[in-house]
Amino acid sequence: MYAVIPAYRPDAKLFDIIEGLSCGGVRFVVVDDGSGAEFDALFDKLEKDHADCVTVLRYRLNCGKGHALKEGFAYIESVCSEDDGILTIDADASHEIEGAKRVIEAWKASPDCLVIGSRRFTNKVPFKNRLGMSITRSVFAVTSGARIHDTQSGLRAFSVKLIPELIKIGGERYDYEIAQLLHAAKQQIRMIEVPVPMDFTGGVRSSHFIQFKDSWLIFRMIIVFMLSSFSCFVIDYSLLLILASVFKHSRAAVETAAGEFRLPVFGMLVDTHMIALIIARAVSSFCNFILNRRIVFRTGSRAAIVRFYIVILGLLAANYGLLALVANGEGLPLWIAQLVVQAVLYPMSFILQRRFVFPDKGRKGAEGRKQ
Repeated sequence: MYAVIPAYRPDAKLFDIIEGLSCGGVRFVVVDDGSGAEFDALFDKLEKDHADCVTVLRYRLNCGKGHALKEGFAYIESVCSEDDGILTIDADASHEIEGAKRVIEAWKASPDCLVIGSRRFTNKVPFKNRLGMSITRSVFAVTSGARIHDTQSGLRAFSVKLIPELIKIGGERYDYEIAQLLHAAKQQIRMIEVPVPMDFTGGVRSSHFIQFKDSWLIFRMIIVFMLSSFSCFVIDYSLLLILASVFKHSRAAVETAAGEFRLPVFGMLVDTHMIALIIARAVSSFCNFILNRRIVFRTGSRAAIVRFYIVILGLLAANYGLLALVANGEGLPLWIAQLVVQAVLYPMSFILQRRFVFPDKGRKGAEGRKQ
C-alpha cells in the first residue's frame, strides 16, 4: 500500500502520520508542494529518519493540492505492482490515523472501489461550514446521481489501476478532489464511505484552503454539468417558439381545430408543433452531444452518438406527447407548456445519458478490473 501525502509547509503532524501508519507496511510518497527553502530541513529529516519507507518529491513552486497528488500518482505508477493500492491523506491529519487504517482495510476488502474516509464531526461545526458542506453534498447528488456525505474529504483509497485515469482529470487545487468524485460517478466506479469520527478544528485554515477561491473551483466543477444542458435548452426552446410561430403564420398552414395548425408534408398534414420541435431538437441535441462528450462527461466513443440519438428520439416522442396533452387549443400556451415538459424530462435525460450514452469507458474499466 502506498500513501500519497501532499505537503505544503507541514509541521510535526506529518511525522505522526508516518509513524502511525508505517507499522502496517505502508510506503509513503510525500510531495513537497513548494513549501520553500525554510522547510528543506524538515523534509531532509523525514527522508533520513524513515529512509526505508518514505520518498520525498520536491519542486519549488506551490502548484496546488491536485497537482501534488498527480505528481505522487505518476511516481507510484513507475514503481508499483498492479495489485497495489493508494491512500491519499492530508499532511495535517494526524487525528485521522485510526480512520486511515479503517479506510485501508475497507479498500482491501473491496479493491475495485473508491473508498472515502467520511468525516463525522463530534463537536459543533460553524453554520457557514455546515451550510457549505450541505450545499456541495446536495448539488453533487443532483448532478452526479451519487450520494456522498463528505465530498471534500482528502482521505481516500483506491487501486493503482485507476492512476492513468486520475492523472488526466482536470484540477490543480482543491477542485481536483471533487473532480475525482465526479469522474468516479460518471465512470460507474463504486464509492464506499467509511465514517471517521473527529473534532472540527477549523481545518479550512490549517489545511491552507483559500475559502472563496477554492469553494468557487469546487462548485465550478459541478456547475459545468448544468450549464451544458441549460445552454442547449435555450437553443431548443428559442428555436421551438420561433419556428412554431413561423409555421403557424405561413400561407401553407391549415387550421384543423381552434388554435391547432398543420402543414402539408409529403402529402400529409403534420402538426406545426411537431415540425418545429423536431428541427429545434435536431440542432440543440447535436450541440448537447458535443458539449457532453468533450466537456461534461469527457468520454464516449463515436458509437456513443448512436446511443445518444436513441435517447433523444425517445425523449422527443415523450416531449411531443406531453405537449399534445398540455398545449392544445384549450390548454397552456406553448411557451409555458414547453417549460413544464422540459422540467419533467430533464432528470430523465441526464440519467439516461450518464448511464446509457457515456458509460462505456467505465464499464470496460470495471470489467477489466474484475478479470
